[in-house]
Amino acid sequence: MKKDYETMTVGEIVADNFGNAEVFDKYGIDFCCHGSILLPKASQKAGADMDEVIKDIENLAPIATENIDFKNWPLDLLADYILKIHHRNIRKNGPKIQELLDKVCKVHGENHPALYNVQVLLRQSLSDLNQHLDKEELVLFPYIYEMVKAKLDGATLPKFHCGSIQDPISVMMSEHDTEGERFRHIEKLTNGYSAPEDACNSYQLVLQQLKAFEAALHQHIHLENNIVFPRAIQLEAELQEHP
Repeated sequence: MKKDYETMTVGEIVADNFGNAEVFDKYGIDFCCHGSILLPKASQKAGADMDEVIKDIENLAPIATENIDFKNWPLDLLADYILKIHHRNIRKNGPKIQELLDKVCKVHGENHPALYNVQVLLRQSLSDLNQHLDKEELVLFPYIYEMVKAKLDGATLPKFHCGSIQDPISVMMSEHDTEGERFRHIEKLTNGYSAPEDACNSYQLVLQQLKAFEAALHQHIHLENNIVFPRAIQLEAELQEHP
């Protein structure tokens, strides 16, 4: 059945097939932090021809069968995936990238002063992300697990010291917006992660690592904003309706 992409949000389109993220990246459409925007408005905001975007999505669809169908995963399995893949990788890879960037700045910073700005932005990002991950791991995700268990056991909605789950979710989404904007700035400062002619191997490598880090962060934010958070809010509502 042919999909009516014009009536779908960009978050829904990527949740339907994560391969579509490549198309949105091509046209500069933000599907993670602004995933609730309908495709026509998102295309207009990015200065993209919506018909061309849809054409690329439809051409991609037949070869995108290898993408993981996250939207049909159980909610607690999605939480496991985010914690064990995305959170671990941020904590493992982030400091390594920062260390390499610090070395590159010492060698190339004088000729490429924008590197110092990238250095500051990445350090701020890793500090904020560490606190962000702590809040998800210690507050939000444990409650999601409790709600899933309550649903399976036919129990009532468990008590939550934050009130509604929508309260911490709104904080997480705001922090996602901050990180999305920060990495858009990093991308701009590095000219789309393009290495200058005088770049050494380490300079080229750190740009590749920053690009990969941002791509993984986009998937992380997309999974939470467009799949996990809406389903958690829906689950809370279901448990409230059936005490």
